[in-house]
Amino acid sequence: MSHDIYAGLSQLGQHSPPPVSPEAAVLETVANPHAGTPYLVRFTCPEFTSLCPVTGQPDFAHLVIDYVPDQLLVESKSLKLYLHAFRNHPGFHEACTVGIGRRLVDALAPLWLRIGGYWYPRGGIPIDVFFQTGPAPDGIWVPDQGVPTYRGRG
Repeated sequence: MSHDIYAGLSQLGQHSPPPVSPEAAVLETVANPHAGTPYLVRFTCPEFTSLCPVTGQPDFAHLVIDYVPDQLLVESKSLKLYLHAFRNHPGFHEACTVGIGRRLVDALAPLWLRIGGYWYPRGGIPIDVFFQTGPAPDGIWVPDQGVPTYRGRG
């Protein structure tokens, strides 16, 4: 595989300070070296944080992002920096989870994408948010996201 697909990236291998906001974050893409071969890519972010837009208190989630690439892949460092930009971003669980899914769809034009946002309790109630672009393509193995329903300490 040629390393030419990494030419032009501004964050990979560079000192890259965290973006000041999700909107300011740059999601970089690279050419899919296996375009035409259907396969699934999974990113797991077990320590995602954002801020409650009302109280300013931190919210925590375990995100699982699955996608079937077409022509583009998301460069993982840029995804990490994008997700990190939510640390000081006020947004409800639904806005964060669905917004991340839509931003990835806009950047990648994948054949399929889903995101599961497994949020820890706020006010005693955990909120799980799920977004996907439609049914998974035929022939793709899509494993369970592996995040159990919140049970607290019980």
